[in-house]
This record gives sequence, C-alpha cells and structure tokens, in this order.
Amino acid sequence: MKLDELLGEYSELERSLADPAVHADQNRARTLGRRYAQLTPIVTTYRELEGVRADLEAAKELSEEDAAFAAEAEELEGRIGPLEERLRHLLIPRDPNDDKDIIMEIKAGEGGEESALFAGDLLRMYLRYAEREGWKTEIIDAQHSDLGGYKDVTVAVKAKGADGVWARLKYEGGVHRVQRVPVTESQGRIHTSAAGVLVYPEAEEVDVQIDPNDLRVDVFRSSGPGGQSVNTTDSAVRITHVPTGVVVSCQNEKSQLQNKESALRILRARLLAIAQEEADAAASAERKSQVRTVDRSERVRTYNFPENRISDHRVGFKAYNLDQVLDGELTAVIQALTDAEMAEKLAAHA
Repeated sequence: MKLDELLGEYSELERSLADPAVHADQNRARTLGRRYAQLTPIVTTYRELEGVRADLEAAKELSEEDAAFAAEAEELEGRIGPLEERLRHLLIPRDPNDDKDIIMEIKAGEGGEESALFAGDLLRMYLRYAEREGWKTEIIDAQHSDLGGYKDVTVAVKAKGADGVWARLKYEGGVHRVQRVPVTESQGRIHTSAAGVLVYPEAEEVDVQIDPNDLRVDVFRSSGPGGQSVNTTDSAVRITHVPTGVVVSCQNEKSQLQNKESALRILRARLLAIAQEEADAAASAERKSQVRTVDRSERVRTYNFPENRISDHRVGFKAYNLDQVLDGELTAVIQALTDAEMAEKLAAHA
C-alpha cells in the first residue's frame, strides 16, 4: 500500500475511533485500535520528516540573510537521511499476525527421557522470557515423562499491551537440538537429542469458523507418567477435524468441558495456520521452516552445554551464554532473527 493510501486510512481510523457507536462492538473497536497502533509510527515519522524538510527550507532561505541559520540548516539536513531510512523500514509490509498472541507446542523427539527433559528446559526458557516481557502464560495441556520432563506440552502466551507475541516468538518454530551429558548417562558421555517446537498465532473465533458437524469428539481417561491413570472419569478429550484430519487431544483439566474448550482453542490456531498457508505463499514459506517431525538433521538451533554455547543455524548467530538464554534471556537471539528478516525484506523492496 502506498504512503498516501496509508495516511488516508489513518485519518479514517481516527474518525471511526472517535465515534462512540464503534465502541459498542468491542471486536470491531479492538481490530480498528490495533490497525491504528500499527499505522501510528508510520504517520508520526512521516509528519516529523515533513516538518524537518519545511524547517530546512526556511533555514536555507534565512541563511542567505543571516549566517547564523547556516548551522541550523546543516543540523536539519543531517536529520533527514535517518528519518527517511526509518520511514522506509516502517513501510516494509509487516506480518499481519505480528500483533497476535500465540499457542506454542513443545514435543520431545529423539533421545527418550533426555529429550523429554530438554523439552521441559525449553518450556522453562519460554516461560521465563515471557515473564521478563510482562506477558501472561497458560499451560493448556501437558503430558509428563517419568523423570519430570514433558513428552508434549502446549502453552498459550498473551501480551498485556499492544505489542503481540507472534512478532517475536514466530522464529522459534523448528527442531531444537541439545548436546550434553544426560542425567541417565553413567559413563559421562555427551549425547545429542532433540525437541520440536511449533508456534501458531492464536485464532479468535471470528478468525476461524468451525462447523460442529465437521468434528469427531472422543473422550478417554487421562493418564500420568508411565501410563498410570490419574483420573477415574472420561475427562480427556480428543477432537478430530474430519475435513483436514487435524487431531487435538487435551487432558490437563479435570472437566471434560474444559478439556474440550482447550482442544478447540488449539484446533482453531492450527486451522488458521493451514488456511494462511493455502492463501499466502509468503506465509507458506515461513511455515516450512517449522519442522513437523522432530528429526535431528532438520535443526534450527543447537544448545551445547559443555561449551555453554547457543547457535542459531538460520542466521549464523552464536553466543556463549547458554545458561542465561535458558533462564529466559532470549533478546539477542530473537533480535538477530528479526534483523535478518528485515534485511531480506529491504533487499526485496529495494
């Protein structure tokens, strides 16, 4: 969309948000508010740039009569380049899901119990990062392993403010590999195992319409580590979306109704991701990087404990503060991925 079109849209949004009738529909008001927040930095930067350009023109004219204005003109001229660059960055098409919250699934893969323990480490890392960012987290469903790890765990992450979670955690999808001496290793040998991470923008009900007739709902008893029964009623729920074959199971809650709601929540997010893959080639390319099978050869990141090293193989990022990263200090890793994506977009729109 061209700049003049964005400016026109911004003015229209201002008029709409000033109308009390719009706020009677909370969903519409929230959608308009998000779009307004997205466009505000563009409009603010454009107006600042135009103001500097006008001041520069005036300073140049005045400098012909008063040399004191020459220094001001030089200072103003130095501000134009950075403002133009900032505006160019802001005008790069953004991911439409950047403002959304997410649902993240972490699955143990190769490595047995060690992989499940690593899945638990990844979960803690993301929970700590969310805590640092002031985000709200909720464990939707979890299948524990015998030694306290996770065979499979699903967590929702929500931002309290205007900034969405997807913008920063969308890069986490893929296979994460760990190299360390497992607690189950008696000879002190370093093992390699892996856990898979899937990230979806959380879908609201208005985003995905699900026909109840397309669902097959099965109930079963929840089970704990080692397969032991932890519930004497059929409270666990498995939902199959027949048209797509997507299957979601939830057993975290004691109530069958609560488990069904949680399963539908995950199902909506998965169906939204599928719909976007089919509708948008760019989204499809991003999704392909989120490996569905936990194969060590398809890794996106390696966590090397003996060297305290973390390596992201997509952008060549490497740091020797693994202990801090696992404690939630993910900012530098995510920034490297964000910068790489921005560089690609700038190159494509050059």
